[in-house]
Amino acid sequence: MKNASPFKLSFEFFPPKTPEGISALQQTAQDLARVSPDFFSVTFGAGGSTRTGTLEAVTKLQQTNISIAPHLACIGLTRADLTSLLQTYQSLGVKRIVALRGDMPSGMGQNCELKFADELVTLIRETTHDLFNIEVAAYPEVHPQAKNALDDLHYFKKKVDAGANSAITQYFFNPDSYFYFVDQCIKQGISIPIIPGIMPITHFAKLARFSAMCGAEIPRWIEKRLASYADDQESIQAFGLEVVYNLCERLINGGVSGLHFYTLNHADTSLKLVDMLSLNHSRVSARQKITAR
Repeated sequence: MKNASPFKLSFEFFPPKTPEGISALQQTAQDLARVSPDFFSVTFGAGGSTRTGTLEAVTKLQQTNISIAPHLACIGLTRADLTSLLQTYQSLGVKRIVALRGDMPSGMGQNCELKFADELVTLIRETTHDLFNIEVAAYPEVHPQAKNALDDLHYFKKKVDAGANSAITQYFFNPDSYFYFVDQCIKQGISIPIIPGIMPITHFAKLARFSAMCGAEIPRWIEKRLASYADDQESIQAFGLEVVYNLCERLINGGVSGLHFYTLNHADTSLKLVDMLSLNHSRVSARQKITAR
């Protein structure tokens, strides 16, 4: 067995559009800071549409003294734009970047200087060397735009080979999809940590909409049970808490080294799960920890 290492928690936010939203996000971050997360990440809109909001959120969240990891997407931005943002984050003391391809905004043409996330990782390494810890995205259930699973794995390996330090997965509800993906990564010589992304279930309609957009599968038995609750939010949240708790337990028992929670800018459900799982910054899996299992 490897030497014990701290179990890592991280939480994702999106940049609010109003001053009130920023204040609420700061409170959410303060609430989550009590469990000593490894970092908070902040999303980046299609084509840089939330560039200013992301930067503002990053600046405000630094007051929590938790490491902040801005998302940076290459689609819709020039090399000069990206380099300028990297310089700005460097000046703010940011040490971690989530490097993504990003979504193409409606009406935008295909003439982008960088078209894939591995090219962005290469740019970050060429311009800043090892200044940033680079996170990239992984898709246990296959990226919705990939031709097939092997093609998706090929592009993931390109990001790793370009210099990614670790990966965060799209959320999923079938732990077998994660473990199978990690096993396939090992066969490709990929050994970076692959941290499961966790989506708390609090609202069925929103979950269904998000899942349709990002290609995350809601297992039929979960979907049918959620649908049966209709507008009974109390039952949806209780059932969702049970489902996601069991998922996290399965992942932890399987040896994951951390969990990344998609908070939707709310702390309550993520904190409940962390408390139920008895997670904190010092928890270590009882089984051998996996980087890419």
